[in-house]
Amino acid sequence: MTASVEDLARLVVDCGFRLHQNLGPGLLESAYEAILADQLARRGIIVERQKPIPIRYDGVELAEGFRADLLLNGQLLVELKSVERLSPLHSKQVLTYLRLLDLPLGVLINFGGATFKEGVRRIANGDLGR
Repeated sequence: MTASVEDLARLVVDCGFRLHQNLGPGLLESAYEAILADQLARRGIIVERQKPIPIRYDGVELAEGFRADLLLNGQLLVELKSVERLSPLHSKQVLTYLRLLDLPLGVLINFGGATFKEGVRRIANGDLGR
């Protein structure tokens, strides 16, 4: 399936909403990740789980400095949480991953909140028109 990053973002939010609606809060993050990855793959999306994110600095490279929860079609980062409420640190984490992977957009989803809407954030890395 060929989709723009915006199409992917809409799809992941829709699938995440349905997942939260049907299962509710309280599961482990890994359970939401596995189910969401399956739901997206069934829609023809290339899903990479626990994608290594290398860090390069001053001649040193750490091949697996971080791990992104999901990378969709090589162009949209999805970071999942299952906590009572998101903190500013979670958004900074996603922005760091976007910068390291040179991606324009990420979606942060928290499945731990009472409502789905309070736990969804779009995080842009600079100009989305690039």
